[in-house]
Amino acid sequence: MYKKDRGKEMTEKKRVLRRVARPAGERKISMNCFAAVPRGAEEITAAELQALDIQGASAGRGGVSFVTDHAGLYRANLWLRTASRILVNIATFPCASPEELYAGVHGIIWHDLITPSMTLAVDCTLRDSAITHSGFVALKTKDAIVDRIRKHCGTRPSVNTSSPDVRINIHMAKNVCTISLDSSGDSLDRRGYRLERTEAPLRETLASAVIALTGWDGAMPLADPMCGSGTIPIEAAFFAGRVAPGRHRSFGFQRWLDFDAGLWDRILADADKGIQRLPVGLITGYDKDSRALTLARRNVDAAGFGGQIHFFHSALDEFKPEGDKGVVIINPPYGKRLGDVEKLKDLYRQIGDVMKQRCRGWTGFVLTGNVELAKYIGLKASRRFVLFNGPIECRLLRYELY
Repeated sequence: MYKKDRGKEMTEKKRVLRRVARPAGERKISMNCFAAVPRGAEEITAAELQALDIQGASAGRGGVSFVTDHAGLYRANLWLRTASRILVNIATFPCASPEELYAGVHGIIWHDLITPSMTLAVDCTLRDSAITHSGFVALKTKDAIVDRIRKHCGTRPSVNTSSPDVRINIHMAKNVCTISLDSSGDSLDRRGYRLERTEAPLRETLASAVIALTGWDGAMPLADPMCGSGTIPIEAAFFAGRVAPGRHRSFGFQRWLDFDAGLWDRILADADKGIQRLPVGLITGYDKDSRALTLARRNVDAAGFGGQIHFFHSALDEFKPEGDKGVVIINPPYGKRLGDVEKLKDLYRQIGDVMKQRCRGWTGFVLTGNVELAKYIGLKASRRFVLFNGPIECRLLRYELY
């Protein structure tokens, strides 16, 4: 168990926490951050951070570590296309028992971060640790936080798991506990434009990772022959139109005590200056499902691209892109959640036939979570990228269509 006074370790922890919760006028401070990323997209996110002038990003398994100030944190949440959330580390300590967990959390100066009138929620992930129940860790953490605030303020904050003012993330691995504030709030893939979802839609962050791996730069057409509710075309439009993907949503940091509204307004204004209208025919989507196309058009309007992305009612065997060259991206079902594997063999054969016969001069990409089905495409992939759609290991296959 930790002693009441933990000496130098707690002194350092308090110093770090005071730096995180410094008054609004002092903005040039450093925060240790971690961008959680779909596996396989870590290097893409690191490159995105570098493009935002956030230096020193270090890609690891499932995320990217970086150090930045408030402006960088705000820009990262607004602009990152492939990250799912951004965590700000406030404490790390050894933890092999419930007593150490409570003492470590209780030692943090929570009243600098949360007032009794605010609400909180605790998320937890565990790996290779003596404590094995994530629900218990979340409850013990919550108890330590509210006890510390009640001791200082006389009253305690409430828990709100759906829409808290402050979301706390606990990551425990090999008996080391890392406590972070979730600056994003809702996951960053929730851009705010997807009003309704078709069955098993592609997550927005994964769609952006796919587009990045194709190397498409917005200078030539991009077509999606099986577009569903329009995720790939819309994410491509954010990129080509230089629109921040988080422009139509709010973030967790906006509820923090040290939120700088003036700085945030300036960052939004700068982002809006660079927006460009998409040329006619640059991005197109096709689908045989009329309902899916109706949803796609609604989502496009909500994303601010009304009249700039064009959709066509077309079965795959009728698809033919306009122009001599461009990028075709196909995200077919692969038998994990949708479709029967045997029936899907014909679909994959059809994908190969369409690319060979109707997409000459273009570059084709197919995202699939079933490498056996991919063999029925009948073309040799020039490159293979590994991405994870949740727990499903997928391949993004590149085909040169001479």
